[in-house]
Amino acid sequence: MRKYKAILFDLDGTLLDTLNDLGNAANRVLSRHHFPVHIMDAYRYFVGDGIRMLITRALPADRQDESLIQICTEEFNREYAQSWNNETSLYPGIEDMLDLVQDRGLRLAIFSNKPHEFTRDCVEAFLYKWEFDVVQGNQASIPHKPDPAGALAIARRMGIAPSSFLYLGDTNVDMQTARAAGMFPVGALWGFRSSDELIESGAKVLVGHPAEVAELCGKLTL
Repeated sequence: MRKYKAILFDLDGTLLDTLNDLGNAANRVLSRHHFPVHIMDAYRYFVGDGIRMLITRALPADRQDESLIQICTEEFNREYAQSWNNETSLYPGIEDMLDLVQDRGLRLAIFSNKPHEFTRDCVEAFLYKWEFDVVQGNQASIPHKPDPAGALAIARRMGIAPSSFLYLGDTNVDMQTARAAGMFPVGALWGFRSSDELIESGAKVLVGHPAEVAELCGKLTL
């Protein structure tokens, strides 16, 4: 039996804990417009579908008009560009997990709904020790997850069938993307969302610590 050949990772909430930097940047935008700010836990449910949707969810329900969303999205991008690495860090256990799966010969890639330039910056700053065949954030030419087009394009670039990928993510969007792309969906419980959400969205396996990912790769076969 052939083992899985590659892992496609989500970024925020899966490899990196970015919540405070995202939430603080959004709160600064809200404060500038004299809107209520949110506690960091609220941002666990605001993130995951791109910056524009983060801002839409953070704005008051009666102020979610297109022009204001656009203005606040642009302001967020400027704020985040100045502060994206203030509190962001690798989750505990990620370094060892990446070492193990790479040593075992699995090829690695990243696919995020975060804008591509921010995705690239985060990877270069925090994940430079490991070789990722593809690092892909959101660009105009690539639909947001859960559309599988981006994941399928990564598989084509790597020359590996989608069915030979594990997909590790922490939200319903990730599980839906994995299923739509024909990849094996694995839910990360240390991230931003609950086990119930991951299971309901199609996770085949839940992992409570990154070490379980390396162990899982040794057990699963096609």
